[in-house]
Amino acid sequence: MPVLRSAAAVADPPRRPYHDDPSIVGFFRDLVEPFGSTVDERRLRQGTNVSHRDLVDRLVTADGADGPADLVVVTHALPDVHPFTAVASHLNMLLGGAAQSFCVSEQGLAAPFTALRIIAAYQRAGRAGRAVLAILEQTTLPTAHPVLDTRDLTDSGVLLVLGDAGEPGGKDGPALSGVESFSSPEDTAARVGELAAADPAGTLLVLGPGVQDGTVDPAGARIIRAGDTSYCTSVWLELARHWQDWRRDAATVVLCDVDPLTKEGQLAVFRSPSAPGGAG
Repeated sequence: MPVLRSAAAVADPPRRPYHDDPSIVGFFRDLVEPFGSTVDERRLRQGTNVSHRDLVDRLVTADGADGPADLVVVTHALPDVHPFTAVASHLNMLLGGAAQSFCVSEQGLAAPFTALRIIAAYQRAGRAGRAVLAILEQTTLPTAHPVLDTRDLTDSGVLLVLGDAGEPGGKDGPALSGVESFSSPEDTAARVGELAAADPAGTLLVLGPGVQDGTVDPAGARIIRAGDTSYCTSVWLELARHWQDWRRDAATVVLCDVDPLTKEGQLAVFRSPSAPGGAG
């Protein structure tokens, strides 16, 4: 069972200068033009040009985020502005280079939820005592994107260090107890309501911008709304910033969001044994 040991967050870092590289523009054209899209180099020149590697470099210097790992997973919903960097391998190198590492993408905001399932499976199999999950979002794209072009997104990233529940000497952080997916916003809202109703006083609902106001019955549970300046990092930024407070006063934390493109819902449930009410 993955247990959160430490976390780091970065949001809206300083913009970077445009890297004028014809090979990158050519790659983007080869990638999108066969499908009827066009590359607008002005979007690259006017963007913040903060790459996934830039975000990782900032995140890994945070307190508790460095050190060796057995598994490194990088996730994102929007592609990188510098597509030739193997960011999972780069992060692995920064953490000592001894881990298995890979990326989960092409899933929209479901990517970090999928990564948690993978990490949990590795730990059940005894293959990863310490896992590091990076959730990255850069906002400079050479083509139109329906989420980027309708919301005021900013560059952001989260790094979660997840130990095994049986790890010797491990601190009692919130433990992942389940990850669930739903095909519609209605099914998502109904499940969140069920979880809240099971222990209203001990439950905290952390809802992303894709969960519409009024669709979830909190049943008396507390609600925190993540900001709308991110796509896949929204609820994870809240977790990275506040998890140490939450583990003291919330037995159950439900992170939930709905992808604005697919309308599929995702939720992850964390339990804090040290909070009032025990494991919820």
